[in-house]
Amino acid sequence: MDFKLNKSQKEIQKAAWEFARGEFDKEIIIELSKEQNIPDNIVKKSGDLGFIGIHYSEDVDGGGMGLFEHVLVCETFCRKDSTLGTALMFSGYAAECILRNGEKSLKEKFLPQIVDGQLTSTGAFLEPKQGYDLTKVSTTAVTDGDDWVINGKKILVPCGNTAGVYVVLCQTEAQTEARTDAVSDSSIRGMSLILVEAGCEGISIDNVSQKLGGRMMPFADITFENVRVPKSNLIGKQGSGYGLTQNFFMENRIQIAGQALGTAQGAFDRALDYVRQREQFGKKLAQFQITRHKLADMASKIEAARYMTYHAAWCYDNNKIEPPLASMAKMTAARTAMEVADEAIQLLGGYGYMTEYEVEHFFRDAKQAEIFQGPPGIQKDIIADGIIGKLK
Repeated sequence: MDFKLNKSQKEIQKAAWEFARGEFDKEIIIELSKEQNIPDNIVKKSGDLGFIGIHYSEDVDGGGMGLFEHVLVCETFCRKDSTLGTALMFSGYAAECILRNGEKSLKEKFLPQIVDGQLTSTGAFLEPKQGYDLTKVSTTAVTDGDDWVINGKKILVPCGNTAGVYVVLCQTEAQTEARTDAVSDSSIRGMSLILVEAGCEGISIDNVSQKLGGRMMPFADITFENVRVPKSNLIGKQGSGYGLTQNFFMENRIQIAGQALGTAQGAFDRALDYVRQREQFGKKLAQFQITRHKLADMASKIEAARYMTYHAAWCYDNNKIEPPLASMAKMTAARTAMEVADEAIQLLGGYGYMTEYEVEHFFRDAKQAEIFQGPPGIQKDIIADGIIGKLK
């Protein structure tokens, strides 16, 4: 399988790099990271140029391209700066649930605004004491006339304090007859995805705290207390929420692999530039064999992660994807980002620890990529399930 980029893909990659080089100001990024703010003007510019919605269909003002092209943009942005790159690529987080499964009216109302960078979206999936186990959800949505009434609490919601819309995983089975199709577990069968606008009465936001990496993408806890939304805000069929969420996670893990890949490459770029210039004992650091071998190992890991990520994205676009492959790509790319960023810090020595040299925040962002959407243990469980299959 040849992953040589075609002319269109090369142009996308070049355009993304030129945009990042022109808009990603290091000093501004450092300050905004401290404040946990994302520059709205850059989000808007990114949307105007088609980067946010490159993998959305043209009927909602998207680029009409695939996940592969989206991954190229993720990689390129994060190579220039992992913090701002991740924030830009997550400005439409979970909107894929609307894109893939929403009714036409929902798509037309919300997706063009997300594509243009005018509206940010997020997913509210996790709950207290739950971890990444979504087999049981306490947040409920019951029908009352023409509305859903939602009650419950979601935690670690990306950009939960700034998003304009939430895709919320709720338990809706209590208001429907028991289903006998699909999955056997009734709690899983009873879950649904519902779109909630941030301005709805009854929504409260708290626990917006500082974190290690991804500082332009603050996490928050969201409480829904008798929040009313129209029945038409249901995404997909009632009772299909668990499966739709897992499908989104699979797609998003490939996106995160692209971000991790760019993070690894960005850390490598800085380390390579440093050792080419830095002299010790009358020689460039790049002339010492130990340095050369470290660079060789780093470059080899990045290239292996790139092929794994591109392969997963290509399979997704060609309807050949399976959850284990998405988890392999995410786990491999994130591990590579961690290892390469760590080695980059070592190569820079004391400078690697300093914010102005950037490598330290590539390391912190690599850790977020490793944990987000399930840490390595979760990915290994998914991969093992695919390898072993169901045991009686």
